[in-house]
Amino acid sequence: MTETEALRDRALTTLITARDRTTLLTSCVEDPDLTAQHSPLMSPLVWDLAHIGNQEEQWLLRAVGGREAMRPEIDSLYDAFEHPRAERPTLPLLPPAEARLYAAEVRGRVLDLLESTAFHGSRLTEAGFAFGMIAQHEQQHDETMLITHQLRTGPQALTAPDPKPAPLFTGPSEVLVPGGSFTMGTSDEPWALDNERPAHRREVASFYIDTTPVSNGAYQAFIEDGGYQDERWWTAAGWAHIRKNSIHAPLFWRRDGKQWLRRRFGVTEVVPPDEPVVHVCWYEADAYARWAGRRLPTEAEWEKAARHDPAGNRSTRYPWGDADPAPEHANLGQRHLRPAPVGSYPEGESPLGVRQLIGDVWEWTASDFLPYPGFVAFPYKEYSEVFFGPEYKVLRGGSFAVDPVACRGTFRNWDYPIRRQIFSGFRTARSEAV
Repeated sequence: MTETEALRDRALTTLITARDRTTLLTSCVEDPDLTAQHSPLMSPLVWDLAHIGNQEEQWLLRAVGGREAMRPEIDSLYDAFEHPRAERPTLPLLPPAEARLYAAEVRGRVLDLLESTAFHGSRLTEAGFAFGMIAQHEQQHDETMLITHQLRTGPQALTAPDPKPAPLFTGPSEVLVPGGSFTMGTSDEPWALDNERPAHRREVASFYIDTTPVSNGAYQAFIEDGGYQDERWWTAAGWAHIRKNSIHAPLFWRRDGKQWLRRRFGVTEVVPPDEPVVHVCWYEADAYARWAGRRLPTEAEWEKAARHDPAGNRSTRYPWGDADPAPEHANLGQRHLRPAPVGSYPEGESPLGVRQLIGDVWEWTASDFLPYPGFVAFPYKEYSEVFFGPEYKVLRGGSFAVDPVACRGTFRNWDYPIRRQIFSGFRTARSEAV
């Protein structure tokens, strides 16, 4: 297989995988659930469906293929910056059948275009970047739609097998990451997005990081110790936020006598103590870390723990090396609808012995979302540049809801520190004693 054939095959596979998932997420409920807004934080599912098709049309058929616009009158309806999520149900959106037909027609034309596209000549087509960008965009909206499924009330609509049970993790609770410089970000990952670029050297002092994400059981100890009632552990903004919103536990949790229950995709169950805690905001993660006498890792610390290989003195694509993720490495791709127990996936650990850095839960870091030195927006400022600043905190590593195409050791996610509906957890760190 030639390099061009391999790129074309990769693009085709990732586009099909994304569309199969979109179809699952939009066909498992009836039309009223597609057009309803299940939370003011989220779009109606039918908006996401047509938005996916519209972005694909704009960037592949128009920008790459030079084709005439199919439905120019709907561009503004599906512009994420023109219409906040809370107001999208009031727009004259395409009804479900029409949205499905539009997305399918766009995809059919894109597959024809893929057969004739040369993967060189422009930054958009180099190494199939535009096709990879659109596959990642669709998978990101698939994760968003899965969040909407978690927020919707009513009977269970999605099912998936649980992760394999894992033996109780008895390894060290933390790992020392030696100080020194390492290469952060990337300049040669062909489908990396603009905020992951360029590769640059970053100096990091020695620090310790949790071997696994913080578990539900560990987080319950924080709750039982009065963590939500003790102002000492919270930033001023965090304390004001939890007081104002009467937050006393992770989202979807409720106490039933002496035990905690949670709602997960329409099913109520006992909170499993050995799973990573999920649906906590940055303020909660930060408060837990303070209570534990620790702190959240910086983004640079997280990436060094995930990518630095001391033996080769180099940065790898993933904690386990350069190979693409496989099922034995990480919990990705909505294969499961929950995190795996802490300590799972020993084959996915880093050279230093840190586990579950990829998959299971997005991990809050201490860092604001800022550009790397030499950052250049591409192909549009609205993907990253407009979000840079102290309003957003960085999350790393992906979750069980993230597809491998949209998850790398360099991949950066960001959100407001109050967000809890996302599949977010964390691990803690501490500086090495001097």
